[in-house]
Amino acid sequence: MSQQPQYWVLGVYVAAVLALVTAILGLSYVLGERHAGRATVEPFESGIVAAAGESAHVRFPVQFYLVAMFFVVFDLESVFIYAWAVAARAAGWAGYIEVMVFIGILMAALLYLWRCGALDWTPWRSRRPAQRQG
Repeated sequence: MSQQPQYWVLGVYVAAVLALVTAILGLSYVLGERHAGRATVEPFESGIVAAAGESAHVRFPVQFYLVAMFFVVFDLESVFIYAWAVAARAAGWAGYIEVMVFIGILMAALLYLWRCGALDWTPWRSRRPAQRQG
């Protein structure tokens, strides 16, 4: 007996997916709210209600962007460390030493950012002057 591909299984799967999508859309139509209030048609994004006649451009302090960049950088590095952890046994001691050097460089970068004030959100006017060592 030869093994023939059983396409009927794929057809049943596609039919089940279509039935589920149709059921979900139908239920949302039947059970959904049907009201048209004033706020229903107003744009609303990220908790900021748009005011008529005003510009949509909102200025954010630079610290928001710095924190976002730091998050992306350090989050990406955590992915590299996780990938190492998955293959830790296969990498052996050489891989362990390499990841320790990698973590050391990350700690040095974080210490540098902390020391240069990139993580300080205090307005520069209210910061205390640096203590002079004499």
